[in-house]
Amino acid sequence: MRKNIIRFVIIAAAIVMVPILALTWGDNGHMLINRTAVEKIPADMPQFLKAGESHIVYNGPEPDRWRSNLEKTLAEENAPDHFIDLEYVDWMKQLPEDRYTYIREIYQYKAKHPDADVPGPEKIGFQPYAAIEVFDRLKVAFREYRHAQKAGRSTADAEANALFYAGWLGHYVGDGANPMHTSIQYNGWVGPNPNGYTTSHDIHYKFESGFVNQNLDDLKIDNMVGAPKLLENPFQDYVAYLRQSQSKVEEAYALDKQCAFDGRGTAAGREFVRQRLASGAQMLLNMWYTAWVDSAQEPEPYHPPKSPKHETKPCQPSPGNPPAKDAKTQTR
Repeated sequence: MRKNIIRFVIIAAAIVMVPILALTWGDNGHMLINRTAVEKIPADMPQFLKAGESHIVYNGPEPDRWRSNLEKTLAEENAPDHFIDLEYVDWMKQLPEDRYTYIREIYQYKAKHPDADVPGPEKIGFQPYAAIEVFDRLKVAFREYRHAQKAGRSTADAEANALFYAGWLGHYVGDGANPMHTSIQYNGWVGPNPNGYTTSHDIHYKFESGFVNQNLDDLKIDNMVGAPKLLENPFQDYVAYLRQSQSKVEEAYALDKQCAFDGRGTAAGREFVRQRLASGAQMLLNMWYTAWVDSAQEPEPYHPPKSPKHETKPCQPSPGNPPAKDAKTQTR
């Protein structure tokens, strides 16, 4: 009886996890992207990153571990960070560079265009904001590493933070490499379909998890990733990366129509996935490198705002509240 109960719990947990795992590169794809990026780290970046390869690789799938129904609050908050349906924001000339301006502009647009087919921002997705926010965290960790080095202090804590952020960032950058994380066509074609693309809701999993897992030995991408490039505007460069990924959506569906992602699939299917994984690894390396270079810049010192009323009049004890003669005798 006990064994049957345990078996039932395991099966139930597996069923619960299916929809979570179905919308991700899967552990193997994310770890491949992170590992390849680590291997390409140049000599002028901190070498603790290479030494911490296993930690960075482990954290590639980390945000997918936050999608369990057992942590519902975290899962709800985290879900929109993995995607952005760019078709819904085509009316924006340029995506604003912070999450809350983006949210505000979407609601303002919906108020002015009540008949527009534009859902709420959490349904459109926050993918570029999740990526740039973790990028900024990594930059701060690198800055603290520089501070510790300069002061002759241990760099261990700053290194630990940087390794976590580098791996975490890899997840979102990897998601952005998948065209289906950038489009309303994320899991079966919707709308006019003159080319007869699949409308089945299994293409997402089949493409980025099932196919990747069956072809892992043939998806080496180290020869497709080069030296890092310094990003002039990390956010806008990242959005351009997402739009380039979005441009591959129809190609993915056309390949699926040729059974390119079924089982072992075809050579064309493997090459398409290799290109997408390599694109993710290259952008990840670029972002790590940019965070490191930019971390050399010091922010302006923080100065608390001054209150004019206190500039010329020093603080005086209130007559109604004289200071205690003996603070030790006071009770709470």
